[in-house]
Amino acid sequence: MSSSLIDVIRQHAPAPTDTTAAGRESSGLLAALARVPDPRDPRGIRYPLASVLAVAVCAVMAGASTFAAIGDWVDDLDAPAWGRLGFTGRVPVLTTVWRLLVRVDAESLTAVLADWLCSRLSAPPPVRRVIAVDGKVVRGAVLPEGRVHLLSAYDTSTGVVLAQVQVAAKSNEIPAFAPLLEQVAARLGGLAGVVIVADALHAQVAHARAVAAAGGHLYVSVKANQPTLFAQLKHLPWAQVPVGDQHRDTGHGRRETRTVKALTVQTPGGIGFPHAQQAVRITRSRTVAGKRTRETVYLVASLPAAHAPPADLQEWARLEWHIENRLHWVRDVTFHEDAHRARTGNGTRRRSRPTQHRHRIPPRQRRDQHRQSHPTRQPTPPRPHHHRDQPLPN
Repeated sequence: MSSSLIDVIRQHAPAPTDTTAAGRESSGLLAALARVPDPRDPRGIRYPLASVLAVAVCAVMAGASTFAAIGDWVDDLDAPAWGRLGFTGRVPVLTTVWRLLVRVDAESLTAVLADWLCSRLSAPPPVRRVIAVDGKVVRGAVLPEGRVHLLSAYDTSTGVVLAQVQVAAKSNEIPAFAPLLEQVAARLGGLAGVVIVADALHAQVAHARAVAAAGGHLYVSVKANQPTLFAQLKHLPWAQVPVGDQHRDTGHGRRETRTVKALTVQTPGGIGFPHAQQAVRITRSRTVAGKRTRETVYLVASLPAAHAPPADLQEWARLEWHIENRLHWVRDVTFHEDAHRARTGNGTRRRSRPTQHRHRIPPRQRRDQHRQSHPTRQPTPPRPHHHRDQPLPN
């Protein structure tokens, strides 16, 4: 299993001779990781940074979710596998891996991985790329200034996290939107024609102007956080607007009907929101166990009806949930991100015991066996809390 994972990061489809749209050649992951800035003093470097990062990638792919599990995965490798990872003669111990991972710049690593993933995409980009923006709080990571809050940009067509920024302490996602947008534009080579979908928190005038200035389009829901805009949308003559699109779903013990109505608002006396072209109302009727509920959501889109018909507006509204279902849920359930407890740098600490491989003897049992074979040896005093109990960096 470990050898095949190493081959995955070293060998892929033959690299094309031309470059990607962003001007970067498609290459292997080891070559991509070599672009991550090395935080170490050049005089004390013993192991390549790309090799250490590749170890973490392979271990996570194999199911590791703590530093201890990464150390066990490295110990299980044989000499040929170490050589394929770029190590010569020896491999780093767990403490070395831990000290390096907590010092690596998280934004630089995210950018390198996003560029590499985008370069490996074989399918052509969709006609209209939709990027979902949403924030997530790492509930277990409690710092003196508050919890760790991350804002991510998720490409709904490819599943790639194009950018991620940490929200400043004692702030919210609104000031972090502009830096995130700059990273997305740098990753894609621009935002021309890109649709940014987000929740009601990002129905901000500054956001609409920033997206329009970059050549993109904003599609956001509106709630009571914008009372004037919400009132304008609510009192539009919706009863006179014909149904633009209707979709019915059945599953998970419920029946749901979603009805979309769209109204062009770029006329004198329209709504007061920059670059708004359409006002959208989506009505969701849901029946669960014989009980029926009804929900009405109002949205604004900066695309005209000719480029955003009601069927597309309905689909884009549902794509906004992909970042919750296909990213945040995976990070919580598969990688146990909410259990991480950040302390220093990019590292995290966890109260539970480290994960051990089933075929290895647990450390406590190995220590007991050693004491039985050396009865005159004084018992080793208990060690303080060690960073082996710390999960991976965010």
